Amino acid sequence: MRFDAVNWDSYWLYVATEAALSLSPGPAVMLVIAYGLAQGARRSVWASLGILSANGLYFALSATSVGALLVASETFFQAVRWAGAAYLVYLGLAALLGQPSPITVSRAAARSVTPRSIYLSGLTLQLANPKTLVFFVAILPQFVDPRLPIGAQMAWLAAGSIIPEFFILAGYGFAASRAARLATDPRFASLTDRAAGALVLAAAAMVLSVARD
Repeated sequence: MRFDAVNWDSYWLYVATEAALSLSPGPAVMLVIAYGLAQGARRSVWASLGILSANGLYFALSATSVGALLVASETFFQAVRWAGAAYLVYLGLAALLGQPSPITVSRAAARSVTPRSIYLSGLTLQLANPKTLVFFVAILPQFVDPRLPIGAQMAWLAAGSIIPEFFILAGYGFAASRAARLATDPRFASLTDRAAGALVLAAAAMVLSVARD
């Protein structure tokens, strides 16, 4: 990418804003921590990749007029929010009850958790949070310089959003995985299930609490 295709003064402010928001304990962070507890740091990365894939889709939509139309649609906003929250409630309750699910530890041997299922959980979670699209639609125009190539700027802005968030989410997953040794001990597995389930239910509550501004 061309280094002269972006206003670097405003770009670093954009990156700092994105990083600060990624550090806050929102639904995405809750899910990655849950997977870090239940499956370890490496597998939690698949949840991060699912989350960032959804971010990439919403980023692409926000760069077009389609994003603005979706943001303006109350039906889209509510349908996505409730469908995603229902899935998160299912994951959380299954873990709390010790039933087989992607974030359940105590019955992990009874159900092979694949990277694909973890990835899809992260993707579903972030797609269920239309606030992400609202954010991109609102913030991107503030950092686009009309005097510079738009396509190249969008590529830089996408990188400035996705790359820092990947490392932040991976850091949360790694920190949570420090408890993975306890999670593999049958004496602590049910406790870990409850903790992971509570985190995912908290993520569902955050998604449902989102209001269209």
